[in-house]
Amino acid sequence: MKLFTSNQTFNYPWGQVTAANWQKYPNEYSTQVVAVDVLRREFDDEKGLLTTERLITCKQPIPSWLRMIVGAQECSYVREVSIVDREQQTLVMRSCNLTYNNLLRVYETVIYKPDSNEPNNKTNFKQFAEITAYASFKRICDKLEDWSVERFGQNAKKGKLGFESVLEFLDAKWRESGMLIDEVTGKTSEVLLEMSDKTNEVLHEVSTNTTTVLEEVTSKVTSGIFKKY
Repeated sequence: MKLFTSNQTFNYPWGQVTAANWQKYPNEYSTQVVAVDVLRREFDDEKGLLTTERLITCKQPIPSWLRMIVGAQECSYVREVSIVDREQQTLVMRSCNLTYNNLLRVYETVIYKPDSNEPNNKTNFKQFAEITAYASFKRICDKLEDWSVERFGQNAKKGKLGFESVLEFLDAKWRESGMLIDEVTGKTSEVLLEMSDKTNEVLHEVSTNTTTVLEEVTSKVTSGIFKKY
């Protein structure tokens, strides 16, 4: 098993970062993410928790030696479950790969929370990933894990640049329209409530456009692939 960690700081308050997270894709840097589908969304008004389950579709070239093992498929699917806690001001996102999981499993956790020194102006980002290969030979396992860690690092750099561009764009729009999120007055709650109101509409759209990919997700989730989360 190999570990990947990354720590970043965004120069925006937690409320803005949390709201912008849902508009992170598409962006000009993270071009490997080609689709994001909402599978489930629940808002607990009493606890102030917004839970969202998403299917993320990625398309990225893989090296020739790996293509010989897994075939020519370059599309991969990731299941993500996130929880926004407006009281504790945390956004925790957990994900696991659904594609090639018999060969390689990647469990990722991302945490956004206010910076301890400047909580009203900055947000800390922490990323952890456990990468485990299941090939028959240790040499292949090591090569798979090393490649995955390297790919994670590349995508993490792209992800930061992409999210920074989204934050900058939305910050300008919010300021222009007078809708800038103010953490002191708790306008983050309004964002969460608005997202909750759209739940039925989103779920209806997903259910009426069900594809074999979503059927694959359901099958793998129920079979216990994602039991860790």
